[in-house]
Amino acid sequence: MKVTDTHAGTNTVPALGAISESDQIVAMKQMLLQQIRRSAFVFRVDCGGCNGCEIEIFAAITPIFDAERFGIKLVASPRHADVLLYTGAMTRAMRLPAIRTYNATPDPKIVIAYGACGCTGGIFHDLYCVWGGTESVIPVDVYIPGCPPTPAATIYGFALALGLLDQKLKARHHKQAPDEEAAVTHPNVPLRLRVALEREARRMAGYRQGRILVNRFMALLASEDPTPFPHRLQHYLDKEDDPRLTEIFDRLNDVVVEH
Repeated sequence: MKVTDTHAGTNTVPALGAISESDQIVAMKQMLLQQIRRSAFVFRVDCGGCNGCEIEIFAAITPIFDAERFGIKLVASPRHADVLLYTGAMTRAMRLPAIRTYNATPDPKIVIAYGACGCTGGIFHDLYCVWGGTESVIPVDVYIPGCPPTPAATIYGFALALGLLDQKLKARHHKQAPDEEAAVTHPNVPLRLRVALEREARRMAGYRQGRILVNRFMALLASEDPTPFPHRLQHYLDKEDDPRLTEIFDRLNDVVVEH
């Protein structure tokens, strides 16, 4: 299971001989690191970066951001690690050390591809000495995009990794029936209007926050409350008392009027 948030995805193609996880290892990951109740230990592997990512990682563990308050600790040996943090593009010289580090870390382990180079190979993806991103050699669970990622993004990515462990323990798998259809969000809102609203919200507030706001707007729009929608909208905005939210919702209301 891969988590992507706000995450970057990858264009890398797994190289010949790339590691794949067996069913046994996947099953072990569901044990949530044997249900430990302690800090998560992180080991960093620099596969061929410019050192920009390392600067941000060290900034994340300084007293200003203090990642250790969330139970995130760097360790000096992969044999003590729960999480592997791969930075930089996967160079040919570091391919075998990266694999040895992965094999030396006890299962279950979470692998994080860090930074643009770790996620995709970055600007070095097509060099003769580069395999690509981390996923071209090592199976990746979490991506933290950025060039380099900020300390805040670093801590957020670690939180995703820790949450992913919990998800793997409590995961429930649903087998889709032959005639089963996926439920549509806000089915009472016409498709073309829904697409136009999502595009406008994301243009004004970004991909993730725009998605959150447009869902709130469409919930108001599709409500069965008999009160006219303009009155419902105005009451909601008065209660929130947020000028930026008012600006976005007013623009979304204009989209509704246009359609």
